[in-house]
Amino acid sequence: MPAQLEHANITVTDPQATAAWMTQIFGWRIRWQGDAIAGGNTIHIGTDSSYVALYTPEKTPATGTSSYDTTGALNHIGVTVDDLDAAETLVKAQGFTPVNHADYEPGRRFYFRDHDGVEYELVQYDD
Repeated sequence: MPAQLEHANITVTDPQATAAWMTQIFGWRIRWQGDAIAGGNTIHIGTDSSYVALYTPEKTPATGTSSYDTTGALNHIGVTVDDLDAAETLVKAQGFTPVNHADYEPGRRFYFRDHDGVEYELVQYDD
């Protein structure tokens, strides 16, 4: 069996707020929350098999050289959904703006940025 991605860890300004919209849009649940190894606080949100760690340092995150000090230090996070149109409705309901819609082999996608500027790609694959 090939290796599986278990989690990604991103720096956000408010883990509770990010977890709240992820629950609404992705249907994920909080798996764990508490003090982070690097100081600050972390929430693990996702499914039984994978999650995103939402980290915030003790001091307000700012641009820096370490990803643990930098909000949104990645290109994007891709999430598969069963119904892209329904997901887009939920994204808009959270106040985010879907952009860059595209149909491509083997599916459809769009992107949006959250309140921290982190970009998400939502993808629905054809059966």
